[in-house]
Amino acid sequence: MNTATTFIAPAPTDALIVGADRLGNIPEVLQQFGIRIAAHVSGRDSSHQRRSVASLPAGVGIVILFTDFIGHNVMQAFRDAANRSGVAFVCCRRSVCALQQALGRRVTQEKCDNCKACEGKPSGKRRR
Repeated sequence: MNTATTFIAPAPTDALIVGADRLGNIPEVLQQFGIRIAAHVSGRDSSHQRRSVASLPAGVGIVILFTDFIGHNVMQAFRDAANRSGVAFVCCRRSVCALQQALGRRVTQEKCDNCKACEGKPSGKRRR
């Protein structure tokens, strides 16, 4: 009898990346979190700055906004589109460390939201 268990990784989540001209090591970091890049928009195009985003590309499960490379109007347009579509979004600076921290917080929060151990406990910030 074979008692070995096989780990089946969840299907990768497709991401829309907004901001930054070059991604550098960002794709490797995303891969560690099971995220692949479906589309990348630099946000510098004047059409992104003047119009609102009607909808996100099909199949996108998360929107990642690099705040140091886009303006407030562009960021707001993509955040609104993500909210309308019910898609998660992460805002951070374009650095490997900032992205890891932002995605780590999101993964931890999602696990905590789905955890049965915390039911009935008051939520909120801890006092120090």
